[in-house]
Formats: sequence, structure tokens, C-alpha cells
Amino acid sequence: MHERGESAHFHMADVRRKRITGRRAVAVGELSAGADAFTQIVERRLPKGDAMVMAEIAGLQGAKNASQLMPLCHPLPLEYIDVRCEPVAERHAIRVYCEVATFARTGVEMEALAGASAALLTLYDLTKPVEPALSFGGVRLLFKEGGKKGLWLHPEGMSDAERERYKPRHVAKLDNVSAAVITLSDRASRGEYADASGPVLVERLRELGANVSDVELHPDEPGPLAERLRELSEQGVQLILCTGGTGLGPRDRTPEALAIVADRHVDGIGELFRSESSQHTPMAWLSRAHAVLIGHTLVIALPGSAKAVAQGMDILAPILAHALSMAAGGGHA
Repeated sequence: MHERGESAHFHMADVRRKRITGRRAVAVGELSAGADAFTQIVERRLPKGDAMVMAEIAGLQGAKNASQLMPLCHPLPLEYIDVRCEPVAERHAIRVYCEVATFARTGVEMEALAGASAALLTLYDLTKPVEPALSFGGVRLLFKEGGKKGLWLHPEGMSDAERERYKPRHVAKLDNVSAAVITLSDRASRGEYADASGPVLVERLRELGANVSDVELHPDEPGPLAERLRELSEQGVQLILCTGGTGLGPRDRTPEALAIVADRHVDGIGELFRSESSQHTPMAWLSRAHAVLIGHTLVIALPGSAKAVAQGMDILAPILAHALSMAAGGGHA
């Protein structure tokens, strides 16, 4: 008899500090039916009735009940489920798709996989009276999107038809965007500790394809910062991310520096940052994160910790490309 030890301890993942974001997943699988059974399925003349319609209903139920099938799966209020059975004549197969979407702290890939599996089991059950030599498999995710990691595509890829139908959404890239990163910190500028937040911003901007032309470290002085922001804008830098100086301390004056040179204030970016960050910590409401336009240059001031700027980039990345396009005179999406 197996002795229970540390390896037998199970727990549900703690997602309380994750942000609620839009989540979507699409799963796929196939039933191999053979020529005769395939014809009866497609012509809807199986003895038990229309297998594809019943499979689609079963897939809906499977997705909704995923947490009852898998003990550590979080129960989620699903906002959209679509199950579709597609005949594939050249393989005498029925290809099943299950798309699931919601807003939650964790993903819906298990719900999509459960839906596809339930649909395939139902196809099997309704077809076995005419063909016992059935098989199904290849159940996998096509993709999942949302949350911190954004879009994930299965390495086996998708067909052009699948891409056209489901339109997986990448975070828009910042290719060829000229960007700068400025860290504001008295102590870091004196060499008392190494700047950690600036390098995070540089890394995340480069992952998005931006050309980070300037990386600078300044003390918390609003006048010199304002002057430098104006210089970078006149040099054609399109995006400037500042980190530090957005708190309530007496030397936290980055928003005041932005106000000196602002042609227009972009209040919604700071509001978005605080609202989304408050899902991690209520202290987010004390942040004075802000954004302004200097000509066509978008300047965003974020908090000074590496964790906060990483979360900030998760929040802002989906809107940066469109914001820069609008600042340059482009239209609304």
C-alpha cells in the first residue's frame, strides 16, 4: 500500500493576487470513424440520433463542469462557450473545437479541453452501435490568451482556416518605435544601490520590438527631468518610460516634472494602472503614476520598484502601440 508523504500533499493554486483579465482558450480533437460510420454521422442517420448536435450540447456541459471532473481545477463563471463539430472527409473524421472565454484570475484551457473531450466521448457513444472500432485523440489546445503571459500558441500550429475563424490576439508590437527609459532615484544616482526597475523596462520594451535609444539614471529633481524630457521629445523619441518618484514622499516629484512640459495630460493611463494594480495590492491607490504628451511623444511615469514596473508593463503593453499611433495622428481602432 502506498504510504502518503510530502509528495501526496495537494493544493489548489492560489490566484488571489492575480489580475482579473480577459481569458480565452480553444481546444481541438478528432474522432476517427471509418468510411461507413462517418457517412452516417454526416448524414445524421445514426440509430441514436444526430450525433454532432448532441456532441455540441455535451461539449457545453463538459466545459461548464470541468472543475467537477478535476479536483484542483478552479470553478469559473464562463461567459462564452462555443462547441463545433466539423466533418473531415479525407480522414473520415469529425474534428471538434471548443472555444471558452471569460474574465477571471486564471485561464480557461481546462474548460476548453473538457468541452472538446466531452463532445468526442459523446460522438463515440452515439456512433459505436454502427462501428465499434472507433478511436479519438489528438486533444490539445490550439491557443490560449490573457493573463500575464498573453498569447500562447501550440507548437503544432494552426491552419489558415483556424486562424481566420478564431483570430488569436497578439499584443501589438512596437517595431521601430524609438523609446527611452529614465530611472528617478536619489540613492541609485549616488551609487548606493543598483537600479533594478530601469532594466526591467528596457527588457520589456525590447521584447515588444522597441528601439531603446537612451537609458538614463537621474536624481529626483523635477527641473532637470523636465528639461531632459523636452530634449528627448525634440530628438524624435516616441515613447519615454520613467520609473520612480511617483509616491507620496517629499522627494517624489516625477508627476510635477511631467506637468512642467506637458502639452496634454493622458489621465486614463494612470487611472488604468491604479485600477488594475489594486488587484495586487490596495497600496496601488497611493501611486501617482501619470502620463502626458509632449508633442507626439508619450511619457509615462511608473513607480520605482521592479515588481511594480513589471506589472505596469503587463497592464500597459496591450494599449501602447495604439496610443502611439493616435499620438502620431493615426485614427481610432
